[in-house]
Amino acid sequence: MYEKEIEQLQEMIDESSRIVFFGGAGVSTESGIPDFRSADGIYHQQYKYSPEQVVSHTFFMRYPEAFYEFYKEKMMALDAKPNPAHLKLAELEKAGKLTAVVTQNIDGLHQAAGSRNVYELHGSIHRNYCMKCGKFYDAGYVKNYDGVPRCECGGMIKPDVVLYEEGLDQATIQGAVRAISQADMLIIGGTSLVVYPAAGFIDYFRGKYLAVINKSETARSVRADLTIAAPIGEIMSKIRV
Repeated sequence: MYEKEIEQLQEMIDESSRIVFFGGAGVSTESGIPDFRSADGIYHQQYKYSPEQVVSHTFFMRYPEAFYEFYKEKMMALDAKPNPAHLKLAELEKAGKLTAVVTQNIDGLHQAAGSRNVYELHGSIHRNYCMKCGKFYDAGYVKNYDGVPRCECGGMIKPDVVLYEEGLDQATIQGAVRAISQADMLIIGGTSLVVYPAAGFIDYFRGKYLAVINKSETARSVRADLTIAAPIGEIMSKIRV
C-alpha cells in the first residue's frame, strides 16, 4: 500500500538537499500522545472546562490548580518515545539532507530522536521557569510536584509553552521562516494546518517540492506536488537515506 506515493516521495527527497519538515500533533500520535482535533483527540473529550479555555493565559493565571491538573495529565507525556517519523527525520538531518524541523509540538520528541535544528513554535514541556525569579525547572519537577509547582523562592512555575492569548517567540519565528524560505523541499506532516500563525509559515516556501503526509485532509489547500493520506511514521519508515 502507498508504494507508488512512497516511491515518488523517495525521488523528491533524493533530488533535494535543503529539506525542511513542518509538523504538528499527528507526528506524535504514533508515540501514544493524543492530538487535539481528530475524532478521539483532546478537543472531543469531556471536561469541566473546554481545552481551549484551560490552555489560555487567562485561565492559567486565574485557575492554576485546574490548569495544572489538565496540563500534567493530558500534555506531559514524559514516557513517550520517538516513533519512526521522528527517527527518520533525525537520520535525514544527520545525512545532510534535512536542514530544519519546524514543529507545533511541545513534547521534545524530535530532540529525543536526535534532531538538532528544531524550531519549537509553541515551546516545550521540558522548559519551565519561576515567574518570580526566573529559575529553570525540568519537566520531571513539574509533573511530580503535588498541586501547582512552586519555586524554592515561593514563585509559581510556568511551563515555557505558548498558551492561547500569548505570542510566539520572535527568534523562533525568524529561524523557522528563514529555514522554510531557503528550503528546496518542504514536507508537511501530521498537521491539519488549523492553528495560526503557525500554519501561515508555509507561505514562505519557494522551493521545488511540497509534500503533505497527513491522515486527514488539511484545513487549507496547499499546492502540494504529493499528498499521502496515511500515518506519517508508517510512510517515513519506508524512506531510504
